[in-house]
Amino acid sequence: MGTGTGTGTAPRPPRAPRASLSHQARMVRRETAAGLAAQALLLLLLSKAIGLGPAGWLTGAAVAIATWAVLTRALGRSWSRPFGPANRVTLARATLVGGVAALVADSFESPPPLTALVALATVALILDAVDGQVARRTGTSSALGARFDMEVDAFLILVLSVFVATSLGAWVLLIGSMRYGFVAAARFLPWLNGSLPPSTARKTVAALQGVILLTTASGLLPYAPALAAVIAALALLTWSFARDIHWLFRTRPQQAPSAAETKPTHATSA
Repeated sequence: MGTGTGTGTAPRPPRAPRASLSHQARMVRRETAAGLAAQALLLLLLSKAIGLGPAGWLTGAAVAIATWAVLTRALGRSWSRPFGPANRVTLARATLVGGVAALVADSFESPPPLTALVALATVALILDAVDGQVARRTGTSSALGARFDMEVDAFLILVLSVFVATSLGAWVLLIGSMRYGFVAAARFLPWLNGSLPPSTARKTVAALQGVILLTTASGLLPYAPALAAVIAALALLTWSFARDIHWLFRTRPQQAPSAAETKPTHATSA
C-alpha cells in the first residue's frame, strides 16, 4: 500500500466504494425518470388546456423518450457524481422544449396556440441563463452538463426554425440545421471536433437566434421586419460558424509524413 514513488507500479486513483457508486447510479436513473414523468405531465396539461392532437402527443412522447434514453446512457457511461442542481435546471428546460416541439407539430393540424408556445419557449430561453450560473456557483460544472445544455439549446432553435419556416419559407431551416450539419461533417473531418476558445461573440450570436426566432414566432413583428430580422440572424450564425471552422482548420493537428514521403530519393542519397 505504498505511494508508488520511484520504481515500481504507478498508484491507481482512489475509487469510490461500489455501494456508493450503485446508490449514485440509482439516483441518476431516478432523476432522468422524473424528467420523463414531467414531460408526460406537461403533455397532459397541454392536452387538457388546448386539446393537443395526435401529432403533438407523438412528437412530445418521442422527444421525452429520446431525451431519457440518451441522457441515461450518457450518465451511465461517464457519471460518478450526483445529478446536481444545474443539470436539473437543464432537464427542466428539456421538458419545456419538448412541450414546444409538441405544439409546433400540432400546428400543422390546427391553428397554433401562440400564447402557450411563446410562454414555454420564453421560460426555456430564460432558464438557459440560469443553469450555467447554478453550475458555477455550486461547483458542479462538467463537460457532460455543458454538452447537455448545448444540445437542448440546439433542439429549441431547430423547433423554432421549423415553426417560423411555415410563414417565412423553408430557408429558415438553415438556422436550426446548421449545428447538426456541423456535427455530421465532423464525422468525416475529425479536425472539426477540436476545442474552440471561449468567445463572447459566439455566445451572443447563439442567444440571438432564439430571441429573434421567438419574437418572429410570436407574431409581434410585421412581415418585413420579421423577414429582415431572421435574415440577419442567419447571416450572423453563418459568420460565427465560418469563423470557428476557419480557426479549427488553422489549428488542426498536422499528420506525420508517411514512410514513402520520408524515404530518401536517389538525388538526396547522392
